[in-house]
Amino acid sequence: MPELNSTTVLESRALVAPVTALEFLGDDYLLTGEGPILSIFSLHASPRQCTSLSVLHNYRIHGIRPKEQNKSDGNVPETPAWDDSVRLVVFGGKGLRLINVRTCGSSLEVAGPLIELQDWVLDVSWLKPGEAYPLLGITLAHNAALLLEPQSGKVLTLCSCLEVCLLYSALLIGPSWETSVLVGGTVFNQLVLWRPGGAGSNSQAQIERRLLGHKGVIFSLCYLKSSGWLASASDDRSVRVWHVGRVGGDGGCGEESPTCLRVLYGHQARVFCVRLSPGQVFSAGEDGACLLWEWEGDGRVGRTLKGHRSGGIRALAVSKGNAGEGGRWVATGGADGGVRLWQVIEQSSERTEPENQKDLGFRGRGSPKVVRSVGGHDSVLVCTDQGEVFLYRDGLWEAIWNGGPEFQSYCVMEVAYIRLQNSSTDEGLWVCAVGNLSGGVQVFPLNHAGAGIFLQAGEGKIHSLQWVEGHGVWGFSWCLLASGSEGLVCRWMVQVEEDETGPVLMLEKMKSFLLPPCAKRWLTAAVVMPSGKDVSWVCGDRRGSLLLYREMVRGGEGEEKRDTEERADGNIGLENNVNDIRAHISPVTTLFGVHGKQGVTSVSEHQRVFYSTGRDGCVRVLTVKGDSLNVRRIQRACKGMEWLEKVLFLDSDGLHHEKHKTNDEESEKQEERLAETVPEDGGVEGEESDEGEDTLTKEAKVKEKWPESKGDGGTTRNSVSEASFVMVGFHSIQFVLWDPLRQEKLFSAACGGGHRSWAYIFPSHVQAHLSNHTVGQGTLIFIKQGAVMASHSLTSSATEVRGHTLREGLHGRGLSCVHHLGSISKPGVSSEAWEVLITGGEDTTVTVLAVKPEQDMVKVLAIIADHISNVRTLAAVPTGVKEDGKSDRWTDPSSSFSTLVFSAGGRAQLQCCYLLIGWDEQFNRPGCQVTQIAGHRLDEQWERRRDRHKTVKMDPETRYMSVAVVHDGTEVIFLALACSDGAVRLFTLGKDSKKIELLWDSFYHQRCVLSVASCSLEDLHGKQHVLLFSGATDGAVALWDLTTVLDSKSKDSWDGPSTPCFSVPAHQSGVNTLIISERYEDIITLASGGDDGQLSVMKIRVELNQPETGSVCPQLLSHWSIPLAHSAPLTTLSALSSTLLVSTSPDQRVCVWRLCEDGLHHQGAIFSHTADASGVWAWHREGPEPEGGAYAVVCGQGLQLLKLTEREKEDGREMRTRQKEQERQKVVFAGGFV
Repeated sequence: MPELNSTTVLESRALVAPVTALEFLGDDYLLTGEGPILSIFSLHASPRQCTSLSVLHNYRIHGIRPKEQNKSDGNVPETPAWDDSVRLVVFGGKGLRLINVRTCGSSLEVAGPLIELQDWVLDVSWLKPGEAYPLLGITLAHNAALLLEPQSGKVLTLCSCLEVCLLYSALLIGPSWETSVLVGGTVFNQLVLWRPGGAGSNSQAQIERRLLGHKGVIFSLCYLKSSGWLASASDDRSVRVWHVGRVGGDGGCGEESPTCLRVLYGHQARVFCVRLSPGQVFSAGEDGACLLWEWEGDGRVGRTLKGHRSGGIRALAVSKGNAGEGGRWVATGGADGGVRLWQVIEQSSERTEPENQKDLGFRGRGSPKVVRSVGGHDSVLVCTDQGEVFLYRDGLWEAIWNGGPEFQSYCVMEVAYIRLQNSSTDEGLWVCAVGNLSGGVQVFPLNHAGAGIFLQAGEGKIHSLQWVEGHGVWGFSWCLLASGSEGLVCRWMVQVEEDETGPVLMLEKMKSFLLPPCAKRWLTAAVVMPSGKDVSWVCGDRRGSLLLYREMVRGGEGEEKRDTEERADGNIGLENNVNDIRAHISPVTTLFGVHGKQGVTSVSEHQRVFYSTGRDGCVRVLTVKGDSLNVRRIQRACKGMEWLEKVLFLDSDGLHHEKHKTNDEESEKQEERLAETVPEDGGVEGEESDEGEDTLTKEAKVKEKWPESKGDGGTTRNSVSEASFVMVGFHSIQFVLWDPLRQEKLFSAACGGGHRSWAYIFPSHVQAHLSNHTVGQGTLIFIKQGAVMASHSLTSSATEVRGHTLREGLHGRGLSCVHHLGSISKPGVSSEAWEVLITGGEDTTVTVLAVKPEQDMVKVLAIIADHISNVRTLAAVPTGVKEDGKSDRWTDPSSSFSTLVFSAGGRAQLQCCYLLIGWDEQFNRPGCQVTQIAGHRLDEQWERRRDRHKTVKMDPETRYMSVAVVHDGTEVIFLALACSDGAVRLFTLGKDSKKIELLWDSFYHQRCVLSVASCSLEDLHGKQHVLLFSGATDGAVALWDLTTVLDSKSKDSWDGPSTPCFSVPAHQSGVNTLIISERYEDIITLASGGDDGQLSVMKIRVELNQPETGSVCPQLLSHWSIPLAHSAPLTTLSALSSTLLVSTSPDQRVCVWRLCEDGLHHQGAIFSHTADASGVWAWHREGPEPEGGAYAVVCGQGLQLLKLTEREKEDGREMRTRQKEQERQKVVFAGGFV
């Protein structure tokens, strides 16, 4: 047959795997090892990747040694002398290879064959590197060393230790073989030192030094020649620093009795890496933290560097020279595949370190009640219960305003930085507003309190004050909102001018807002956004509700001309007729109690999308469409962080602040005016609270219109990408900055909890370049027991750190499933196509990725963290306008597309979200918007029952193993799930109700159901028949007829089948995967893979509409199988076409199979660099070669994208050429080796 004359060649196009090796070339380049791929990054100006090369075939790189490196200084390289090239030796597993780095890092070239040894290589050292033909000293895992001639691959000497044991880590120290010393970390938790060059006639050497103390195996070693220190990192979570003296060369094995100088405990898990530099120790481990230990004093942690997702740090490198400004580079490689670069700058030794927490020494009358930042640095504003306002600046307190008796015992205070109306620059003033019990509000500039104005906002208590910036709505004006009694919110427009006498405040009364009736009827947050001729206000109240207000902009001419007039005459651009100024504005939309009973704490706007926080531990992403306020997505903080205060927006350039910005020169002018030093983006303020925390309330039922595939759903078209932000709030007694993307704390300070007023001040040296690396280096100002306290980050300020992301990381833990959603390209540039994938992992997240195969680029578009346990399976349903009634093709698939994604996994949890994928013009890359649709857990219904104490709760350990879309109807979507409790369950998602409901279940299998697959057939009358296949751990495959559910008028009364209509044994053990590879008329081709490593294909004829029973009648036509398709359980299958299948297994092979009339035939295979492979997906990519063609993606401990190309078997020239390129040289040890 012609098909059998071809073979399929698989080539790797993109790889994301744990980074296991890092090495600096001076201070200009960084080498990384990811799987077998060696990459080089340039560190000049903006760090970037130069090139990459696969060098070790099927081995993973574990070490990189430049020839210029002085190994006697451990793993800290000397600065290489760049001429024409630099030679490296790259090793890992049982292999090593020579590589040339040419023309200053622009290219990598293979300098020799892959040398394969008989034992694992732990370390390689260049011996006599100054000679024309240097040798390699190689340390082996069985406590042995050999001397190798790298050009010929000849073993010159092999020496082993008399104490035969397994080593977990090793170092070979010394300039020559005769004077070298091997330091090994044994499986018995010891460090041993012996000399390979001192072996006797039997090629064995005695142990000369033995260092005891570790309680676990030693994973990493580092030696610093200048100080005689040896550092070891262990499984016992400790780092030990030993003084061994001079080792190697004339020093032999060092001091006779080495001493342990420090035992450093700071990691929360195993320590994988350790590096030494003069006066400092660097360590990294499984907890994902890189710790910078300060040697002076008691050896405490000086700085904690975090930037990787779960899974920990697997590689660490520290440069020796200066990385600019007197610092050094620190690079970390994570299990998530990410590479982070840190520039650590040493500060002056004369600089005194501030205490982690200190009292600012407030000595004014009364007790401080409210604290606010007025520019960062040392400027703090405090209001007391005696009605006085104090300014703290340069270590001194100064009373700037006294409110008198009417402001005593109770007051609220807020400040804002307002630009001057009659100034051509960004010059402005800080303006303070203070409210009292009798409805009075005093507004005054800080540098001229006597120019204040008193306002009356009703007769009752002023519950809160809010300053809302009017940039884009009212020019340079700000709006002051005062929430009084009976839910009345009074508003004034505030402008500032300056004449020869000083600052002048101009206020104009606006229509008041009226809050809906509730128990806690006052405003807690507000933000404004222009929307055409209207202005939209999104507000939050103390009851936890979100409110949408609308008011009309003054009519007349165009918006641009109107804005010009407003700035010229200072008038307000809203319809505030004097005759109806007393009229109130009521909300057009109310989301009652959406944040629970503890209230809304903040509302902010970013790129025309609103973000609200509350004391329910959630950030809600909202959009405004017409007069409706819709919840697009809910993001939760870490467990136990229920009290959120606000969000800080981040992007690739730093941090977008919510307040007005000015330049440094203007800040200096303001400091001279006795008020402020920098604009308000230097501090983020908190609300003073008077009630305790409450548990997480039940989610409010918020309905929104089903998203459309076309249009923006009420959001801006400028950016499809979602905003990155940091959550600010309280975790127990700690004030915390939480990064939801990397799932880590950026700042933590013990302040006593959320019942206090606070202000967070960003550090002055990073304000121009704030990012998630530096935002956590600020200072928290808070009130505790009548004192004003300042708490710094729990790190030393002796070092300044600047971070860079060289490569983004994915899931730090294993990936369980992967799904291809589609392709997207820049409008008008079809060659720049990105493949959009979605993955689910053991870290409980679902990640949306964009992969560009031609450039080996992987971008994370969105992370969905809705699950509470492992995400095991995924399914997708395309949505949107179709070209015809039957096709799923998009009208414009290259520019944007949308899909519904279903994710399921542990704790019997099923989630549905809507993804809109489009091209982001702002960042010139694909973007993704996520809208949460519905969620379901099996135990929710049980928890809602009042008599649940009389019933048995479902097994909390039930897991969803597989999901399949049974039918995508116009009103409802049917989903089938395989469950670990032995059930096959059918769920429905109503497109109008946005609810997932359980429709039917069957416990026929009586054991764990591992996989499901569905298909539909059409009979002669045009009727659709829905069929479902299920496979369990007994190896049997069952066929269910679910056709009647489509005909049932009432889904609630539908009684599904109790037994399948067909069952056949397919495997000796569990059926891990089922796919429908072909449907032709009434014949179905079903492929399955099992725990027995077998691949099976069955052809089943399904006779429809049997006259006797009215149901289907299946008949097995043929059954082919390959018993040992894989040497491990076959975990997953994917159909590339009706005749081509792709399979994978933990044996790390990806195989392609062709289905012919006489059975299955092997078409091709490749060794995947993704360990513990658990998912595969294959598809055809449109377009001409080389971009177009067949692709497959494999996931497990990482992710690898493969391209599949068919070639004729007779054309062997290219295959032989490839074999020569992959030439290997086997090295056999003389005399044998055990």
